[in-house]
Amino acid sequence: MFDKLRQIEERYRELNRSLSDPAVIGQPPLYARTAKAAAELAETVQKFDDYKAVLACISEARHILNEDSDREMREMAQAEIEELQGRQARLEDELRALLIPRDPNDEKNVFLEIRAGAGGDEAALFAADLARMYTKYAERQKWKVEVMDVHPTGIGGLKEAVLLMQGRGAWSRLKFERGVHRVQRVPVTESSGRIHTSTVTVAVLPEAEDVDVKIDDRDVQVDVYRSSGPGGQGVNTTDSAVRLTHLPTGLVVTCQDERSQIKNRAKALRVLRARLLERAQTEQAAAIAADRRSQVGSGDRSERIRTYNYPQGRVSDHRINLTLHRLPAVLEGDLDELIDALRDWEQSQKLAETVL
Repeated sequence: MFDKLRQIEERYRELNRSLSDPAVIGQPPLYARTAKAAAELAETVQKFDDYKAVLACISEARHILNEDSDREMREMAQAEIEELQGRQARLEDELRALLIPRDPNDEKNVFLEIRAGAGGDEAALFAADLARMYTKYAERQKWKVEVMDVHPTGIGGLKEAVLLMQGRGAWSRLKFERGVHRVQRVPVTESSGRIHTSTVTVAVLPEAEDVDVKIDDRDVQVDVYRSSGPGGQGVNTTDSAVRLTHLPTGLVVTCQDERSQIKNRAKALRVLRARLLERAQTEQAAAIAADRRSQVGSGDRSERIRTYNYPQGRVSDHRINLTLHRLPAVLEGDLDELIDALRDWEQSQKLAETVL
């Protein structure tokens, strides 16, 4: 661990020296990248400085303990050593956590794709509930929410919705939501009072930038058609809806939320780019996982990750065996307790796998 920390420390010094180099200062993009790289290492370097200072204090106290003949001084030194050793252990844990490789997508915006699964109308109604829950959560986080595509049902449900969440930490927090969400409740259409089980799938995709995914115009088939569903007087009078088909992969993206064909095309292209990035990252992760016995937190969409039980008023996350008996609050967007627990779990798994 300490060899890695010393390497980081040296790299941090090199970056700071570069920030004073006229050749770097004269190139704003290079200067910005260098400053960002230095800022990402600053916390680790500061913790390492604190750690070395604690070790120096322990060494000094041990010298007093071994060499000083004054009893009171020796007792003070012993008490100081015990306190400093506690700080040493805490700093070591913090340094190990800082050495865990960061997810490169952590600061990206995300597309949240919510689709009704098994359960017919009830699944569509729950898909609408989840879309509202995530929108409420985004409001709590001060994120911007943009509707990219939506396919409502006649009774207030959603067959599918694609939302763009824009804000700091969107991916790092919402990535845990991907998977199958199961609801257990008495549907409004059920006259006998029987509890039904339905499912909704949630996909979370980091927004891809142009540098992440290059799309050749020749590889995209563009079809336009008339929008359907709510949208005002002009919704069915112009060919504003757009369908993009990525010919090499067969991926299809539709967007009809805007009245403007140009805006719908731009939105659809952003979603297509995100899906292509996810496809590439999934293939890469699968290749890496092939050499391991198991893969923790694969994010496979077929996994049942969470159950929302209305009669008991509880939410259970099956990945970490956590149950909260406050379903109404969760559905109002109070997801922090769940997400914080999942982040702690992910970090503990990574710490266990990291060889320091």
